[in-house]
Amino acid sequence: MRDTEFYEALLGLRDPWRVTEVKLDSSAGRVDVWVEARSGVKWSCPECQKKASVYDHSEQRVWRHLNTCQFGTYIHARLPRVQCPEHGVKQVSAPWAESGSRFSLFYENWVIDTLKECDVSGVNRLTGTSWYEAWNIVEKAVARGLSRKNSLIPDYLGIDEKSFAKRHRYETLVCDLSNGTVECVLEDRGQDCLEGYYGQFSKEELAGIKAIAMDMWDPYIAATKDLVPDAETKIVFDRFHVIRQVTDALDKVRRQEHKMLMAKGEQCLKGTKHLWLMNEEKIPDWRKGDFDEIRKLKLKTARAWAIKESLRHFWDYSYPKNAEKYFKRWYFWATHSRLKPVIKAAKTLKRHLPNILTYFKHRITNAVTEGLNSKIQTVKQMACGFRNRKNYRKAILFHCGGLDLYARASSETGAFLDTTICGMAHAKL
Repeated sequence: MRDTEFYEALLGLRDPWRVTEVKLDSSAGRVDVWVEARSGVKWSCPECQKKASVYDHSEQRVWRHLNTCQFGTYIHARLPRVQCPEHGVKQVSAPWAESGSRFSLFYENWVIDTLKECDVSGVNRLTGTSWYEAWNIVEKAVARGLSRKNSLIPDYLGIDEKSFAKRHRYETLVCDLSNGTVECVLEDRGQDCLEGYYGQFSKEELAGIKAIAMDMWDPYIAATKDLVPDAETKIVFDRFHVIRQVTDALDKVRRQEHKMLMAKGEQCLKGTKHLWLMNEEKIPDWRKGDFDEIRKLKLKTARAWAIKESLRHFWDYSYPKNAEKYFKRWYFWATHSRLKPVIKAAKTLKRHLPNILTYFKHRITNAVTEGLNSKIQTVKQMACGFRNRKNYRKAILFHCGGLDLYARASSETGAFLDTTICGMAHAKL
């Protein structure tokens, strides 16, 4: 097999495209491949797809391709331009690359696969791309994925915040709970940003939402009630955030009591913070004996802990009426505990009780969103943080958006794509 035939097979080229020359430069560590189209072929206009004759050819362009063994491979070609009666002179797309790209489909998809596994700096070392080239591929991949995405609003939404940096700088995550993906990343966590997301959809589409899991953040509640029909029956306050209200109150009681006991020279609460915050069944066996002894001391912290543990049984009920009766008994106990942080937390939950009880209708939580939050935190740590909020949002959608990121040829000459890249794009090349 001749070298030109060999590279035609590697590139998946079909008539009218062919390889005319292959040049190896061992000292430079590169292979250059020249590709051209057979003369006399009529091409489709990129705008209207009508057949038209060749007008002329563009200047020679170069695309970076996957390595041939240890040598970098570059594709050279002058793309034909057609004379369309309706749209004038238009350039035909290359079958081995997307329009405007400096990389072949294989190379760009390999970089995408590598970006999924490591940070941009690692991709630079492994693929030889620059920092700007790698981020450009991320940007194009996310834009490509969003353009291919179903525009319908998910049936079950999860809304949560994610910190971007210190000093209370946040992003709002809108997640598809059914598919476990990030639907949208909104700058800040105010009412306006969430209203902007809802504003993309019609009233009929918003009415199709079955339930929305969120924490008890007033701007999220207000935006949802303003724009989503029947929002009062669809908002579900996440059980994790409900329990955290009481857990935070418990920790305040512990800190206050520990400070008071230390002033008296007593250290019985020292080193016990995480024992009080754990669920009872999660306490390690080797600490259970000590913990039981501390609880017998009749501390305020022990009472707060018992109230916190009791609330966990609220979620065991199957019917909202029974759960509401249990909550009323728990509320009476909490508000008569003489523990100010616990009383305040109980009153907060009572104020939001209708949308806590909606859990028993929809049975959704923000656990999926919290899992995505954890994945996003890993992405942040790999990147050693983000200074650019735009890049941060792109990285979230790239890694957690469930998007179709891969490049595909769009022209009629894309036999290269059909025969080869669909099978290899998702493999680790």
